[in-house]
Amino acid sequence: MTRQTLPYWLTAALTVVAAAILLGMGREPICTCGYIKLWHGITVSSENSQHISDWYTPSHLLHGILFYGLLWLVARKVSVGWRLVIATIIEAAWEIAENTNAVIERYREVTIALDYYGDSIVNSVADIGAMFIGFWLARTLPVWASVAIVIVAEVVVISIIRDGLALNIIMLLYPLEVIRDWQAAG
Repeated sequence: MTRQTLPYWLTAALTVVAAAILLGMGREPICTCGYIKLWHGITVSSENSQHISDWYTPSHLLHGILFYGLLWLVARKVSVGWRLVIATIIEAAWEIAENTNAVIERYREVTIALDYYGDSIVNSVADIGAMFIGFWLARTLPVWASVAIVIVAEVVVISIIRDGLALNIIMLLYPLEVIRDWQAAG
């Protein structure tokens, strides 16, 4: 391990630590259905957020793009590897917070996610992986392409499942009945 590769090894270690914390919190390692699917596209389902990817995976990819952009703005002199460590800490902290009873109940109270019981560990680890991909895309693509990915991902997901990163943030922080009614009508 060299000084240049240390941050990347640390991101892997942080992901393992997040998985261990989630396991210690009592999260299911995999879907209680007993198998792992690459994709599960039914949002109103007990298997939502239990497999590798689902309609919420794009929001984690967008986290990576947004974290890269924000860290480029505020920590430009920090190496990309260490900025990825910071992004991983934020994403892992979100995965842990998102799977606490308080946040799960908040989702169930203010959104249409009545059957949401938290993520499986495999889903949380895959979400962190999606953030890595978004971070890498933002690092390698021109800014306009990253912006286009954010816009297209949000439009596609919102049009298909009536939810997405922006709506998720709004509904968690300042729930609006008009959005909840619109989501429920879909």
